[in-house]
Amino acid sequence: MLNAGKAVKVSIYLSEGSKHHGIPTYSSILDFLFYRGVSGATVLKGVAGFGADHHMHSASIVEISDHLPLKIEFVESREKVNELLGKLEELAGTGMIELQETTVAKPAQVSKSKKPVLPAHLKIEGKAKMMRIYIGEADRWKEKPLYNALVEAMRANDIAGVTVYRGILGYGAHRRIHKDKALHLSHDCSIMLSAVDTEEKLRSFLPLVEQMVEEGLVVLSDVDIIKYSYRALDVDQSVPGAGSASI
Repeated sequence: MLNAGKAVKVSIYLSEGSKHHGIPTYSSILDFLFYRGVSGATVLKGVAGFGADHHMHSASIVEISDHLPLKIEFVESREKVNELLGKLEELAGTGMIELQETTVAKPAQVSKSKKPVLPAHLKIEGKAKMMRIYIGEADRWKEKPLYNALVEAMRANDIAGVTVYRGILGYGAHRRIHKDKALHLSHDCSIMLSAVDTEEKLRSFLPLVEQMVEEGLVVLSDVDIIKYSYRALDVDQSVPGAGSASI
């Protein structure tokens, strides 16, 4: 594993179309570096350039060139680079290899899988509140769909979960019928958002709802949480809005 301190950055310049025993050269070099334990390597693709043959290579919409310049970069210790250099020269063929002294300030670390830290509100049991918000699909808040903004606001305010429902038929204060037809893309259907959390959390969120919902209906109902379960997720995934869907 690469450590902090003095190191060497290796840059290998190739043509995209170059081959080594019938395999793209960059692929052969990557395989070699991978199986020789190099800490990491990156392939960069150029959009224009020329090399020793002094031919200009470029990419355009009408012409997809397979002679564009490629650069493979990796950073390793001087000892490791010295071990690899002979084989890299063979693989690079007519390409150029550049060595540059560098300093590793912070080496990359292998990410460790760990269980997600779940917020305390996922342990809700017993009495709780359900908030329902009735709005129109065409309603907006700061140039974005209101229902989408409300979901984002609830997530930012740590509400346990929310589900958005799209109505197929309904009317509101204006007594207009809103209908979802098979051959008609309506943008004025009824939308209902349903969220379940503790009364304290939902009531603290109400002032923001009042600001965002200029025309609509907001109701709070008592609910009994029978079961609130969730699947453990990877750390880079978000917890889905199961708060209302589980009720």
